[in-house]
Amino acid sequence: MTTPTPITDVSIGGEGIRLGQFLKFAGVLDSGGDVKEAIIDGFVTVNDEVERRRGRQLQLGDVVSFDGRRVRVCA
Repeated sequence: MTTPTPITDVSIGGEGIRLGQFLKFAGVLDSGGDVKEAIIDGFVTVNDEVERRRGRQLQLGDVVSFDGRRVRVCA
């Protein structure tokens, strides 16, 4: 039985943030180009569903996953 990947909480200091911005802010990806490719290629999930919209508005509590990392949007 595999252990689930731990979730890292990332405080955004507000109510919401766009997916592309969050991936860079949380340090999951380094550049906007990397973010765009990862999302378009279907490698990013939000709440365990593939998300292909870089501009998706995330809400507090959303969990974003990429390449084995899981980060949760927090206030």
